[in-house]
Amino acid sequence: MPQLLAIVELGGYPNLIPLYRKLGFSVEVVNSQRKARGLLKKSLPDVIVAEYIFQSDFRDRTSNLETLMAVLQRHPEVRVIVLYLPEQAEKLAILEARFPLFAKIAFPITAEKLEPILLEARDAPDVRS
Repeated sequence: MPQLLAIVELGGYPNLIPLYRKLGFSVEVVNSQRKARGLLKKSLPDVIVAEYIFQSDFRDRTSNLETLMAVLQRHPEVRVIVLYLPEQAEKLAILEARFPLFAKIAFPITAEKLEPILLEARDAPDVRS
């Protein structure tokens, strides 16, 4: 069964856990990047769904995802799907220039927008079963 890690820091969209399970994912949900990195030390999911949060007050990063993506550089098989606010698209592009993303989805987030991307991520040939 493919593993999915959902990192829900702010929310503002429907509960997607029923969709993840309907598509056959085993789901783990955390509410912080710190907890996500802790889980990654134990096991790697096939797919991560995470929110992009631009934060200009960070000294050495521009968002909540830099540290996570740096950890995942050693694991290119993990597919990262990022949920973002349209007004942060330019900032997200800077992150994406440094770290490969499987997909990005602009708010408003709906199950209908996410489902085809999750199916593609789940069914891609090198995703572990």
